[in-house]
Formats: sequence, C-alpha cells, structure tokens
Amino acid sequence: MTLRPAMITFDTLDATRLADWWARQTGGTVHDDSDGWYVMVAPSVPGGPTLAFQKVDDPTPGKNRLHVDLAAADRDAEVERLLGDGAELVARHEHEGFAWVVLADPDGNQFCVSQEHVPATA
Repeated sequence: MTLRPAMITFDTLDATRLADWWARQTGGTVHDDSDGWYVMVAPSVPGGPTLAFQKVDDPTPGKNRLHVDLAAADRDAEVERLLGDGAELVARHEHEGFAWVVLADPDGNQFCVSQEHVPATA
C-alpha cells in the first residue's frame, strides 16, 4: 500500500480569505467555494497536494501541530515576497548547513520556507 499526500486542510474563521491568500502564494487556483465554508485551492504543479480551508467556529489556539514545508529556488526572495503580502516572520533557523525560515500566514498558521534542494550531478 502506498499513500500520497492529496490534500492539506486548514481550519479558519474565513475560508475564502485564507484560500485566496494561499492561492496567491503557491500559484494555485481557487476551484471550489461551498458558500465560503469549505474552499479548495488546486495545486499549480500536477500531482501536488490540494490545499483546503474549512470554516470553523473555533480554530485550535496556539501553535499548529502540523505545518506545511515549502521549497523555493530563491528562499530569501520568496520570504521577502511572502512578508510583503501579509506573512509574519516567526524565526530563522540553520542546522548543519540546512537553513529555513518559519513564517505565519494571516491566520497565524506557521509554515516553513527552505531553499529548493538541487541534487548533485555525477
């Protein structure tokens, strides 16, 4: 049996607003809006996971237990773009030569951005 990540779902007070924000960040397309209570963003890359945003009355408070890790060809430029569009800087980390930046989306959901891994050529 093989499992493939198909969808990542966020609880939020405003599913449409948060879906629109993530669609801008990932190049995805909002493709389903069930009267604003459940909104999906189709991935910009074939086979990538769908992002879903589910309206709830009371989102879980505090740090989210699950987060999205994103990779970018130019991490620093992407982080600056995200900050310019409403993300919040949480922390910058480096461990054994691997660096990443922790950000939070407009709802406070944390996510990480790292440099895209380029496999070594033989």
